[in-house]
Amino acid sequence: QVQLVESGGGLVQAGGSLRLSCSASGRRASGKAVGWFRQAPGKERQVVAALSQNGRTSYTNSVTGRFTLSRDYAKNTVYLQMNTLKPEDTAVYYCAARWGGYDSYLGQNTGDYDYWGQGTQVTVSS
Repeated sequence: QVQLVESGGGLVQAGGSLRLSCSASGRRASGKAVGWFRQAPGKERQVVAALSQNGRTSYTNSVTGRFTLSRDYAKNTVYLQMNTLKPEDTAVYYCAARWGGYDSYLGQNTGDYDYWGQGTQVTVSS
């Protein structure tokens, strides 16, 4: 059974940094594509960043240059480093994963992923 667990959320002042982790269990690290999504109150869940099986990355415009994805195969963990945080980054952040398909595919929609974590709250104060 696949399980994704996010961690690293919290309260931070504007301009600060957080690193979110998405640890997977129940399936191998290779062949996995990961997406990070966020959902603010009253809004739809939207993609923040995506990592393909072969290491390609994509970022939504509002976080480009501030957020960075990385992967540790040994730990089966994907990280989202978030710098220069802004109040509008406040949301619950979710990681999602899928195995299989094109190795360069960057999923941008919630339906592109098969497994989801429980979410971690990120709050940025002004």
